[in-house]
Amino acid sequence: MNRYDKAFKEEAVRLSDEIGPTKAAEQLGVSYYTLQEWRRRKTLHGDGAHIGSGRAYVSADKTAREIELEKEIGELRRANEILKDALGFFAKDRKR
Repeated sequence: MNRYDKAFKEEAVRLSDEIGPTKAAEQLGVSYYTLQEWRRRKTLHGDGAHIGSGRAYVSADKTAREIELEKEIGELRRANEILKDALGFFAKDRKR
């Protein structure tokens, strides 16, 4: 699977706006459907589109600190669930 950087994707979307998605896809050597997906993401997410694989889209309103805190909250929630499960396991074992 090919991976393209943000600058390439943005330039491809811009080119497809100028000459059309079919011609742009042929010129750039990418699939028409891939280019259409990039265009869709640009429409939905604006400047937050094309950030890379496996990361959530970030709205322009969120700061880096907010993103970091949300990630930390998720990690703490997962740790809390693990601790709850462990507590239940040991409590059940103690009753015997």
